[in-house]
Order: sequence, then structure tokens, then C-alpha cells
Amino acid sequence: MNIITPTEASVMQGIREKVHAGERLSLEDGVFLYKSDDLLSIGQMANEANLRKNGKKVYFIDTMTLYFTNVCEAHCAFCSFRKDEGDEGAYTLSPQEMIEYVDKHITPTVREFHIVGGHNPHVPFQYYVDSLSALKKQYPHVTLKTYTAAEIDFFSRISGLSYREVLQELQKAGLESLTGGGAEILSDQYRKKMRVEKADVSQYLDVHRTAHELGIKTHTTMLYGAVETHEQRIQHMMSIRELQDETNGFLVFIPLSMQPHSPRAGIRRRNSAYEDLKTIAISRLMLDNFDHIKAYFINIGPQLTQVSLTMGASDVHGTLVRERISHAAGALTPEGLSREDLIWLIKGAGRIPIERDTFYNEIKVFE
Repeated sequence: MNIITPTEASVMQGIREKVHAGERLSLEDGVFLYKSDDLLSIGQMANEANLRKNGKKVYFIDTMTLYFTNVCEAHCAFCSFRKDEGDEGAYTLSPQEMIEYVDKHITPTVREFHIVGGHNPHVPFQYYVDSLSALKKQYPHVTLKTYTAAEIDFFSRISGLSYREVLQELQKAGLESLTGGGAEILSDQYRKKMRVEKADVSQYLDVHRTAHELGIKTHTTMLYGAVETHEQRIQHMMSIRELQDETNGFLVFIPLSMQPHSPRAGIRRRNSAYEDLKTIAISRLMLDNFDHIKAYFINIGPQLTQVSLTMGASDVHGTLVRERISHAAGALTPEGLSREDLIWLIKGAGRIPIERDTFYNEIKVFE
């Protein structure tokens, strides 16, 4: 009996046929794509999948990042943003202090506050509620995309409330969407190795599931480039794909390229451009039930973001006023880009810039 072993070319062709037919890729397909060095074929397939969903439209939002506190009880191995209470540079802003900061930096076109921060155990849950209430009262026209699933789990622990009760309290205060952070790699083995001292895999997914049940659309991420395997990355994508099948509550998937601990770190301490583009493309191919894959220029740079628009990405995030978390970890990119820069970047890739709101409603088309 002859045993026919599939060649790399035949496996790639089989995946290509699945993509053409709109069929779902398997764990084995995703791992094969990561191990393949045929980046152009992977990118072409991702481009096809993206064009089928979004045409040539690429989305951005005028957004402002806010961080009420950098004091955090967790000591995750990859984080350079956190501080202990009393450390030099540690801070916890009152709602009024945050309003004063926003008043100095906000522009008339900002549509969204992106709010994340440390898990500060020295203030009560009510502090986090009051912080949102104050912002919503002062800036009622700005959408509050606030807190990660890990923060919601932390609030549940310090308040004694369930995830549902925490989210309902925050909704009353003005929360309209959850950020995607806290996912890192959805593998308990990885989280133990990287000392991820916050919500575990099931808790992360349960928070998002609960939010979706309450009608809250959310974002989700994957922080790649540390100690995880390619299989763990694909399993991560499949976990959120499965939840999306169940709830259809995710708006976008955001692959986040791990940053080194120092801006002076050399290129060998960073993910390669090849790895970043491959991850964006594979994300587009694996997550067939997601409308959008985001290229996060803060982590991969504006020029690579532009290239990614022909390899599966349909979103370039937004203007960001003074991003801090990735920059604390050694990002070399700008802390933000202007609307004009984002429009130029998208048009330069032969795409159509679309200004959006948090929920991907189109605000303005820049033909």
C-alpha cells in the first residue's frame, strides 16, 4: 500500500481552496500557516478574505487614551506600566484631576475615551464607578470604552459583586463598551509561566460573555511574541472564535506585538516585521466570524501598519492622545497620529479611509 504524504504546496493549496470557498480553517491549518515561510501566499489569502468582508474600506476613530491609575496589585512579567503604591511615579487621579487633564488635551473631534489602568486595591470599586460618571457628565457626547475583562474580574473581587452586577453598575455610570486587554495568550500554561496575576482564561471569556449578554459590544486582543507556541496562538484565536459563534458580541480582534522592556532594546529583542504581518494575516484567516482585524500602529509602526492593509487588516485604530502602556514597555512608535496622518496612511495603501465610531458606524468617508 502506498502512503501519500502531502507536500507543503498541496497543504497550502488545500487551505487556499478553503479560503476561496469561505470554509473555516482548523487548528492544523493555522499552525501550518505559522510554520510556512510563504508570507505572500498567506497575505494574499488574508487580503481576499478581508476584501470579501470590507471591500477597500479601512476604519479609524478619533480616540483619547486615559489612565486613572498605574498602581496595580498584579506583577505580570511583561508589564512595565504598573507601580506599587508609594513608588516613584505611582499615581491615582481623582475624577476632577482627570477632567482637568482631558480639558487640556481633548480635541473637538474626539469620539471615544479608551480607559484602562492598574488594578489598584487601595481604592474601592465605587472610585472606578465615580470616575466614569464624572467623565460622562462632563463629556456626554464621547463614548466610554472602558476597562478590560481582567479589570472587571478585579472589581468583582474587591466589591463582592458578580460580573453581571459589576457591569450593570458601570453601565449606569456610562460604560458603553469594554476594551480588549487582559487576554494576553488564552492558555493557563502560558499565564503561569508569564506570571499573569489576573483573570484566568475562563474568567476572561466569562466577562466578555456576560457583557455580550447585557448588550455590551466588546473588543479582544492577543499579546504575542513571548514564550507562547504557534499552537497556543491558534488555540487562543479558536477560543474567541467559539465565543463569537455563541454571542456575536466582539467588534474587532487586535493582535498586539510584544514590546521589550527598554526602548534601547535591539531588533533581536522585538518581533520581526515578518512575524507581525504573518500574525495579522493568520488572524484574518482564522477569525472568519469577526468583521475586523486591527493593525495597531503603536506596536508595529505606521509603515508596517500600512502594509498590513493589503494582508487582512481593516482597521488602524485611531489618533490616540498619548498612549502609555506600550511605550512604558519600550515601543519606539509615535504616541499618537493625527487624523490627517491616518488618512494619508490608508490612502497610501490604495484603500478608502472611513472615520468610524466605537461600534463601526461610519461617520465620514474620505474618498
